[in-house]
Amino acid sequence: MRKILHLNAAVALAAAAVLSTAAPAAADSSSCTHHVSGPQVCIRLEGSDVWATPVAIWVNPPKNVKTREVALYVNGERPRFSNNPATATRIGKTLSYSWGRSQWDPESKICVRFKDVDRVACERIKSINRAQF
Repeated sequence: MRKILHLNAAVALAAAAVLSTAAPAAADSSSCTHHVSGPQVCIRLEGSDVWATPVAIWVNPPKNVKTREVALYVNGERPRFSNNPATATRIGKTLSYSWGRSQWDPESKICVRFKDVDRVACERIKSINRAQF
């Protein structure tokens, strides 16, 4: 009987530890253009709930392209940030740029577009609350 009580207590403590470390609203997401050939452009939203950091990624730029201007759009309009448009830089085989963390309106459509590239990658902000039991 004592072993069963200790086992139940251990299970309860383990479950509490897992629940206390879980983020209340993890909302990292990403989206890419899906074309057979040509530029592959992606957007990644890093963060939780409506707080997110947009990241623009050009997956397959030509080898000679080391930097490229990239712009962020919210619901079809370019927000007036001091760093928009910005300069994406090569990291390995990709070009990328990360804007700062911001609070976005729920259901906002966030898009990125690289200069002289006709592909646009978009993702929606989702307000998720997984902490409710």
